[in-house]
Amino acid sequence: MALRILLSFLLLMSAVDGARADFTDGKLPDGVYHCEVYLLGLFLNLGDITIKGNVYSGPVTFGTSGTYNYQMDANGEISWLGPLGGYTSGGNSISLTQATLDDPAGPSFDIILKQQDGAFTASTCTRR
Repeated sequence: MALRILLSFLLLMSAVDGARADFTDGKLPDGVYHCEVYLLGLFLNLGDITIKGNVYSGPVTFGTSGTYNYQMDANGEISWLGPLGGYTSGGNSISLTQATLDDPAGPSFDIILKQQDGAFTASTCTRR
């Protein structure tokens, strides 16, 4: 029984290490990421975020956009170092952004938005 637990633990740790290996360079794959939220049975378009190296721009749906830097840690948590359209305007703020690189053909990240009233909304941005 102890051997089975040890082997399960080692297997789990190797899976975690494999997932972290994708984040070692500290950036997302370049491209345009389409962001949507599922609300009241519909997918609503929140705009596109363009990633190139450690720089992002967008989403333009919420108004004008410049280019800003971002950082990603070894666990895939992203820190936006500038505004992020409507995600960071009108009293909204970013609670968490988590990258998912499980599928190299379709990297994505989830943004947890804290609204001005304290409610939370999750959106997903997937590379086109």
